[in-house]
Amino acid sequence: MADTAHTGTGDPATRAFIAHRNLLFTVAYELLASAADAEDVLQETWLRWAGVDLDAVQNHRAYLVRIVTRQALMRLRTLDRRKETYVGPWLPEPLLTAPDVAEDVELADSVSMAMLLVLETLTPTERAVFVLREVFALDYDEIAEAVDKSPAAVRQLAHRARSHVAERRPRGDVSAADTRAALAAFQRAVETGDLQTLLDILAPDVVFLGDGGGVAQATLTPIMGADRVAALLSASRFTADSPLQTAHVNGGPALVLRLAGEVDTVLALRIDEGLITGLYAVRNPEKLSRMERETELRR
Repeated sequence: MADTAHTGTGDPATRAFIAHRNLLFTVAYELLASAADAEDVLQETWLRWAGVDLDAVQNHRAYLVRIVTRQALMRLRTLDRRKETYVGPWLPEPLLTAPDVAEDVELADSVSMAMLLVLETLTPTERAVFVLREVFALDYDEIAEAVDKSPAAVRQLAHRARSHVAERRPRGDVSAADTRAALAAFQRAVETGDLQTLLDILAPDVVFLGDGGGVAQATLTPIMGADRVAALLSASRFTADSPLQTAHVNGGPALVLRLAGEVDTVLALRIDEGLITGLYAVRNPEKLSRMERETELRR
C-alpha cells in the first residue's frame, strides 16, 4: 500500500489516498468491527484506486468511500460466516484511541463497543447505509452508488436502520467528569474485590460479555444483572499479578490488564447516567494487537 509517512510526495493517486486513509479505515472498521479486516479492505481499496483515471473523478473522497464500502460489504458476509462458529460471545476488536476521539461525541459513540454490537444486529446493507449517513454524512445519492441501491431504497434502509439503532443505543450523554469518576470507582472496586462498591456502581441490568475466542479463558455466555456481575468481578481478582491501567478504547473508558508486559485483557465500559451498564472483556489474543499503539480515527 502507499507509504503513509510522506503525505506531500508521490503521484496524485497516492496523495489522495493518504489524505483520506484514516477516514477510510474508520469506515471499514465501523462496518467490520475488525481492524485486521479493515486493513485488508484498505489494501484492496488502494489496488483498485491505483487503476482509476483521476481526471474522470470529481470527488476523490466520495469515490474512495464508495470503493471501501463495497470491499467491506463483501468481506462482511465472510465475517458473518466465521461468527457462526465462534466460541462464546463475539466482541469487536478493541482499538487504543487518542483522547481527542472521545471529544467528538458522534464519532466516539459510533465506534464504541456498545454501538458496534448494535450495528451487528443490522443487515450488512443497513449497516453500511446507517454508517455512511449518520456518521459520515454522505448524501443519499452517494450512498446509493456505494451500496448499489436506488436513492429511494437507501432512504427506506436509512429510516429502518435509524429506528432499529434508536431502540438499542446508549441511554444518554455522560459528561467527561462523570465518566472519570465512574471509571475510578470501578477500578478501585475491582482491584480490591469490594463487592458493595461494585453493586453501587453497576446498573441493575448491567451485562458482562467475555470474548476469549476459544483460545483464552472467558465466560461463554453473557452474565446479566448487578449481583451476578459483581460476584464474578469480586471473585476473579484478576489484578493480583499486575495493576490495571486506564485507557481510551474505541473512544470510551477502559481498563487494560498486562501480564509479563503483554496485553492480556481489555475491559471496555459502557456508562449511562453515572452507572455501568455494559462490560466488554476481550481476551482473544488475536484481537489485541491494536492495543500497542493509538489508532487514528477520522470522519
